[in-house]
Amino acid sequence: MIKFDKPQTLNGEQLLSELNNAKIKITDFPFIDGNGDLWLNVQEKDASKTQTILNSHIAIDSNIAKAAEKQALLDKLGITADEAQLLLG
Repeated sequence: MIKFDKPQTLNGEQLLSELNNAKIKITDFPFIDGNGDLWLNVQEKDASKTQTILNSHIAIDSNIAKAAEKQALLDKLGITADEAQLLLG
């Protein structure tokens, strides 16, 4: 485990995806200790690259993103959320 500078906001799932896209293997979920330090289980050779990704990480609230995707689908189908609920039973 290596300690990193934590970004202002953090979305762990999104960060794992960003690291994976950069071919950085991580074996555990990001961990923030009681001091607010971010710990990641990455190889020492990837530490600098990992910090660069953390520096540019802008967390996206996944609930907001999912709500936007849901609304876009409803708009595309031309129905309301209530109508979709009725269709799904």
